[in-house]
Amino acid sequence: MKVCLFSIQSNLNNYILQIPFEPTLFGYNINIHLVLEYLAFFLAFRYYVFLRKRSNDVISGSNRLSIILGAAIGALLGSRIIGLLENPFVEWSQANLINLLNTKTIMGGLFGGLLGVELAKKQIGEKQSSGDLFVFPIILGIFIGRIGCFLLGVKEFTYGSETTSIFGMNLGDDVLRHPTSLYELVFLVILFISLKHIQKNSTLKNGALFKWFMILYFGFRFFIEFIKPNVFYILGLSSIQILCVICWLYYYKFIFQKLNNAS
Repeated sequence: MKVCLFSIQSNLNNYILQIPFEPTLFGYNINIHLVLEYLAFFLAFRYYVFLRKRSNDVISGSNRLSIILGAAIGALLGSRIIGLLENPFVEWSQANLINLLNTKTIMGGLFGGLLGVELAKKQIGEKQSSGDLFVFPIILGIFIGRIGCFLLGVKEFTYGSETTSIFGMNLGDDVLRHPTSLYELVFLVILFISLKHIQKNSTLKNGALFKWFMILYFGFRFFIEFIKPNVFYILGLSSIQILCVICWLYYYKFIFQKLNNAS
């Protein structure tokens, strides 16, 4: 039965789209993930500019630029550090060094960016919350990037563990796996719609929308990591899950406030 199920799903996957998807243009192989990653940055920034023009941003242009710079530096460092912890190696070699330079994760980028913003705001003396304008552009950027992750299959370390469920897909290694990138795409659509609804129908304090985004997205990532072939560390948690716990602790006052209001 398992062999039959694999054969049907594998043939279906190959008929719809060959994973990993590696198109060629003028005889050159195109890294579709890299292309979509750059597209994600471009469209997310343009979306941010669009939203800022339509909003009453109380932060000055110069301070906003400093905040963006702090976010970029923090995201760069955070994505690399957490990416290394997610896929650690002990033998130093040229191949491993190249792997280190290329390894990154959006989770480290988000939390590193958060810390970078807070340090930048402290440096320039900005007291206003600055994250709300970034929420929907970030979701858009992650969504586009996750399409690239899915198209690369097992060549990008975002795939799921082996499964016999109806959701299993052949992601390039002839093993039926959870398509965790697709799961995340669905979640991001729900998250986008939900936060838009909250923003439209609730009176939120400045900065609350970003806090909701971080708590909910990190919550999703905490649970989905259990169906990925991770390296698990303390208490059976991966580096990403440990980071999720750190994020919840960072926002513990906001979380307890919402729980008390709901009770």
